[in-house]
Amino acid sequence: MTPEPDYQRIGRIAFVVAAVAATVFMLWRSLPALAWAVVLAIATWPLRERLIRLGMRPWIAALLLTALLALALMVPLAVLGVQIAREAIVVARAFRGWQESGLATPDWVAQLPWVGAYAAEWWQQHLADPEAAKELFGRAQSLGIVHWTRLGGQLAGRVIILLFTLLGLFFLYRDGPQLIEQGERIADRLFGPPVRRIGRNVVSAVRATVSGLVLVGFAEGLVLGIAYWASGVQHAMLFTFATAVLASVPFGVALIFSIVSLLLLAQGQVVAGILVAMFGLAVLFVADHFVRPALIGSTARIPFLLVLLGIFGGLETFGLVGLFLGPALISVALAIWRDAVATTAAPDPT
Repeated sequence: MTPEPDYQRIGRIAFVVAAVAATVFMLWRSLPALAWAVVLAIATWPLRERLIRLGMRPWIAALLLTALLALALMVPLAVLGVQIAREAIVVARAFRGWQESGLATPDWVAQLPWVGAYAAEWWQQHLADPEAAKELFGRAQSLGIVHWTRLGGQLAGRVIILLFTLLGLFFLYRDGPQLIEQGERIADRLFGPPVRRIGRNVVSAVRATVSGLVLVGFAEGLVLGIAYWASGVQHAMLFTFATAVLASVPFGVALIFSIVSLLLLAQGQVVAGILVAMFGLAVLFVADHFVRPALIGSTARIPFLLVLLGIFGGLETFGLVGLFLGPALISVALAIWRDAVATTAAPDPT
């Protein structure tokens, strides 16, 4: 057999690289939807396998799981959207009232240690005075209108991404085994058998991150929601939803229970505000230092510090989907590192 000339091999490689680059460029705006579909498919794949073992056809299992995930994603978002719309009306009315008459300084502001006098003076000058309050709240309201106008266009884009995610998820559920088999063949040919182990590490990292972020986040929202309800804060259900949703984002939980605590302080409920803040810090400490490291680190065999770096780096680089892609990339790098250490380890002299 005549060996292939070098120029043909180089030309073929260049053609493949150019074709892949052109395809990625063409699908660039659709990549977030595909990435979300892959993450959801990996996280819920055991459910798909269980349905197949029960005798369900692949396309029926794919349709059922896609419909269930669509409901699980859309129903909370719809409820949250309705609540936000209702609260927006209340906030708009409150803004108009504050613009007309100002916001009186609460008694507890002056009683704050160290900064009470300064805080009360600032409040009196900027919030209690009707003219200053009108200027301040008017500026905030105008910025809010601009923000919500932009948010409408962003929301339409997110809905389109969600639809493409669900469509891609259906085909992954239906044709996943064939895609996995074909991908393993190509990976074995290009990189050798060790790449299968790296792939398993990626799958474990994604599933562990979903469990550590999403499920623990929902648990944090439920526990802190009980605290919100017990404290008597208004709109406790809305804050519970917000806590559960933002729990996957670093510092999201701290932001919500801090807002709740400040609202309670503004209403004069100093003890309740302090207790909510302390309880929120305790829940956050237990979740971040014990529960999440146990779920993510032990399952994916990744030190929690690297998981945390992957979460922050992935969030900054890829957006929200980076919460799951970041730890997956860290697992790939760690697997390559461990393979290199194993292959270069000096033999035992004994």
